[in-house]
Amino acid sequence: MRLAGKTALITGAARGIGLELARAYIAEGAKVALADINGAAAEAAAASLGPQAIAVQMDITRQDSIDAGFAGVLDRFGHLDILVNNAALFTAAPIAEITRTDYERLFAVNVAGTLFCMQAAARHMIARGKGGKIINMASQAGRRGEALVAVYCATKAAVISLTQSAGLNLIAHGINVNAIGPGVVDGEHWDGVDAFFAKYEGKEPGQKKREVGAAVPFGRMGTAADLTGMAIFLATPEADYIVAQCFGVDGGNWMA
Repeated sequence: MRLAGKTALITGAARGIGLELARAYIAEGAKVALADINGAAAEAAAASLGPQAIAVQMDITRQDSIDAGFAGVLDRFGHLDILVNNAALFTAAPIAEITRTDYERLFAVNVAGTLFCMQAAARHMIARGKGGKIINMASQAGRRGEALVAVYCATKAAVISLTQSAGLNLIAHGINVNAIGPGVVDGEHWDGVDAFFAKYEGKEPGQKKREVGAAVPFGRMGTAADLTGMAIFLATPEADYIVAQCFGVDGGNWMA
């Protein structure tokens, strides 16, 4: 039980990657707060994981919601050891069709949400004086541009940059900040992703998903479970000397 006695807050945890990470952390002995804008879904997800999980309704685009969410977690757990910034949105469009609404929406969640959740966790961890672990969910999309995915790529590049800056700043307080850069990860969100490419590349439904899976050197798309090993490792004392790094967990799709 590598996380016995630890407490964690995971954003965007009502489903998908966030829920799988919560399940993995609980299996390693942690107590986990599942934060999500959909409070009912977070409650159902937490109930499915048992007494080590609690639900927190949190809109990470609103500072008052972040403050209330973190206060609620601290009230229930007493302290916070681990933050996983997982909540994110995706969109795709040619440059000529990008809207300010989509731009502002993605940056509000993917970048500002990550930053101000980091800040909330860091303030508590600094005051407590016992360090902590912050893990940001980046993407291989933050390592390169993609023709139809400019805004999402830019947000994930910003997450990598924030991880580097925060990592350098917070390690003085014993707080390790690192990131995970997944590749293409299968899940229900891919229905929406596939639809964008069907629209803009004229592909049949499901075609893009098959193509990107076949292009992964490992031979398939990733799964949420593929990310749990790195997420656990970065939360343990084994990763104490790792600072401001982004680790690709992508089946060989991108060599950093």
